[in-house]
Amino acid sequence: MIYGHGGDIYTYKEMLDFSVNLNPLGPPQSVTDAAKRGVELASVYPDSQCRRLRRKLAQKQNIPEKEYIFGNGAAELIYTLVLAEKPRRALVPVPAFSEYEQALDTVGCEIKYYKTKENNYFCISKEFLSELDESIDIVFLCSPVNPSGHVIDREVLLRVTQRCEELGIRLVLDECFIEFLPVPERYSMLRDTERYHRLFILRAFTKIYAMPGLRLGYGISSDGELLEKMQHMRQPWSVSVPAQEAGIAALDEDEYVRNGRSLVAEERTYLEAELKNAGMKFISSNVNFILIYTKTDLFSEMKKRGILIRNCENYRGLGKGWYRIAVRTHEENLRLAEALRDITDKAGNENTDDKRNEEII
Repeated sequence: MIYGHGGDIYTYKEMLDFSVNLNPLGPPQSVTDAAKRGVELASVYPDSQCRRLRRKLAQKQNIPEKEYIFGNGAAELIYTLVLAEKPRRALVPVPAFSEYEQALDTVGCEIKYYKTKENNYFCISKEFLSELDESIDIVFLCSPVNPSGHVIDREVLLRVTQRCEELGIRLVLDECFIEFLPVPERYSMLRDTERYHRLFILRAFTKIYAMPGLRLGYGISSDGELLEKMQHMRQPWSVSVPAQEAGIAALDEDEYVRNGRSLVAEERTYLEAELKNAGMKFISSNVNFILIYTKTDLFSEMKKRGILIRNCENYRGLGKGWYRIAVRTHEENLRLAEALRDITDKAGNENTDDKRNEEII
């Protein structure tokens, strides 16, 4: 099986990893300590209902406990939802996270692709509404968008959500990167699940708490029938004791989250300035990663310098020349910027002064 994501440090050993998008602060100490305590409880089965985690998250977000479902990362919930719904026809904007398509393929679902535009940051626009009709069973959206890092206009999101509700279309909204925004509440649809029965919000502890190895994601929906179906489709102990303990501890780390957001905003500004100075085309981001386009084989050139980045040519709707870099600590970003300058200096004519005038979105 070909691995098509970032973070493949097992193939590319001893490299500085800019290919995976996590909080650059790394996991909080309280989270790692809690996970260790969870390991000490390895002689007991995990709570299949994640009751302590459910209670604490519900209190923090002020959402009824019954509206949550937890999984072995957000990816498991994507597959579980598709298996529960068994949609016949889906609408997926591209480029997008590949798991949407892969999960839909497992049930033989026909997929209609909607190609988003580079000059709109690869976000859907109001024209997307015309694609929604009675033939569509499920829609996958992501905001902030992966791989561009831009948020979808809230008015567009609301109109799409309303249209899906009217037509009985399941709307899966992936908000896994939303907590990197300065004020996530302004853009999230978290408070709209009660109003929209067909809306399913997807989130994860993975990114904002930098704990992908523990695998912890969750979904929110007011559709109790859907959640019940999903529970029947999943194996009961997919969320380990260490993951549950880590998640409970993470919910107390508000200052850590604020510090991570601040660091990401500051370092993203620095990296975008470096990219602009290098004359490299990029999509200005709202979160902790940046999408780049260049004719240079940037993946190979960075690999020579001990840096792993995400080659995005396998994203449907992008193709060759697109790469994604994470926003990391300043020391690490300095190393990436130095490598970038070295590469562009050697690339010759591609990044000359007239190329610097190329439109940067």
